[in-house]
Amino acid sequence: MSVTRDQVVDVLQRIALLLELQGENPFKVRAYHNGARALEMLEGDLGTLVREDQLKGIPGIGDALREKISTLVTTGKLPYYDELVAQFPPKLFELFDVPGLGPKKIKALYEKLDVASLADLEKACQNDRIAALDGFGAKTQEKLLHSLETLKQGAGRHLASVAAHASATLLDDLRAHPDTIRLSAGGSTRRRNETVHDIDIIVSTKSPAAISRAFREHPLVDRVLAAGDTKSSVMLKNGLQADLRVVSDEEYPFALMYFTGSKEHNIVLRGLAQDRGWTLNEYRLAPVKKGAAKIPRIRDERDIYELFGFDYIEPELRENRGEFEAAAKHKLPDLVKLEQLKGTFHNHTRASDGRNTLAEMAAAAQELGLQYLGIADHSKASFQANGLDAARLKKQIAEIKALNKDFDGFRLFSGTECDILKDGSLDFSDSVLAQLDYVVASVHSSFTLGEAEMTKRLIRAMENPHVTMLGHMTGRLLLKRESYAVNIPAVLDAAAETGTFIELNADPHRLDMDWRWWRLAKEKGVQCVINPDAHSTEGLQNLYFGIGAARKGWLTKTDVVNCLPLKKVIPVLEAKKKGLKS
Repeated sequence: MSVTRDQVVDVLQRIALLLELQGENPFKVRAYHNGARALEMLEGDLGTLVREDQLKGIPGIGDALREKISTLVTTGKLPYYDELVAQFPPKLFELFDVPGLGPKKIKALYEKLDVASLADLEKACQNDRIAALDGFGAKTQEKLLHSLETLKQGAGRHLASVAAHASATLLDDLRAHPDTIRLSAGGSTRRRNETVHDIDIIVSTKSPAAISRAFREHPLVDRVLAAGDTKSSVMLKNGLQADLRVVSDEEYPFALMYFTGSKEHNIVLRGLAQDRGWTLNEYRLAPVKKGAAKIPRIRDERDIYELFGFDYIEPELRENRGEFEAAAKHKLPDLVKLEQLKGTFHNHTRASDGRNTLAEMAAAAQELGLQYLGIADHSKASFQANGLDAARLKKQIAEIKALNKDFDGFRLFSGTECDILKDGSLDFSDSVLAQLDYVVASVHSSFTLGEAEMTKRLIRAMENPHVTMLGHMTGRLLLKRESYAVNIPAVLDAAAETGTFIELNADPHRLDMDWRWWRLAKEKGVQCVINPDAHSTEGLQNLYFGIGAARKGWLTKTDVVNCLPLKKVIPVLEAKKKGLKS
């Protein structure tokens, strides 16, 4: 069994949590956290390092921990971990998904109230048992109930990143099947929604049974839920349901449009068909009334839109939010594309909580064809993320300058993800911020402020001339934590007034600011910057999800700052400091 570095890190972190729940020595708990951190930061292939016994002497990885890592990597199992897990109820780890619950509070809930699952927690809240518990209180109980409701609303849904990887693998393998004619993803995945309920795949073929069998027997499949020649449903090993629809090639355009959705978009199209005496469904477009106009041959979705008098509507826009009106007037936007991004700014290195060095991040960016990369490690207030103080930041600026001397046609920009403190002031002084190429200002604490106070907090930060962009504006974590209370239109007005860019944080857990607000931002003249919030070289791939959200928000190349090439983006970054609006 192959075990990845991420899986080993996850096991070490879980061991630390379990030991803390047991009330173990804090130094022992910290040893596993430190070991996980050291492993994250380690360069090279973990399997090779274990085989060649190169973990010996690595700070943070002692002999006992090294032996456990080696056992896990070489055998795929760790008896010590299995024994620890067996001592606790199987659903206890569900509690770690609840915002505001750490090991100490979970330990208290488990020991004093026998809370060992989300269901137990909800029942204890409803019975007012948590309000009476030392260290909790009525306010905490109320927050926990709200968090549980948020988690329930997301039950059965998955992040776009989970769906995208599985969907791409299924599509690639089905595309290689000799009986496949055409195929595509459908549903929320094709419309690039931030979360999905399941995966839809549409295939045209003359051999439906063969395609359906190949789908059901795919290595990603855990179990078959429904089997048929034209319709199959499976549960994948990652917990996501996948549905296959197999049609003839003549039926394919209608099936693709129908199963792409959205429901609201499809209702409009069906209504337009009815007005003309036609019926439109997942299999055909056909006349149902006498005297109805003849329907020309339909080869693809474009033909359907053209028949109704519309320009082609990209899947991302199919939400019935004005796309039909724009398509009828030839005013649909030329949506931004991944290849148009020339660089990006919100990225972390091992100096704070990232996994890779400056040089490694720069190399990965160049490999992706980017012309520039901004480094924005956390500021000191984010102590949990090993945030930099002024001295460490100054050292990093010097390292970036040194690396830039060796680049040709590429540049690293020095920045910071500077914490916005509770009163709206910043975690670094202006004299420190002035030394940087740009500043990402973000909220990482005091999420429970009222709307007026939080809005005032963000606006005060943006009024600082050194703040280039506002990071993950609403603080949401998809399927886990709702946005904090904030008046988004007021923040957008302030962004327009101060010349501050608004980040579209492309981390699949965030995708913040939400795509539904970008048309308003565009109307107000606010510029978007798509940032991956990368904590590793692999994290740069998050840009794909940011582009999807930007396209859903009707954004074009000219709306996105980091579509500018290197030479043109430099003066744009400097504009606000000079009292100008970019």
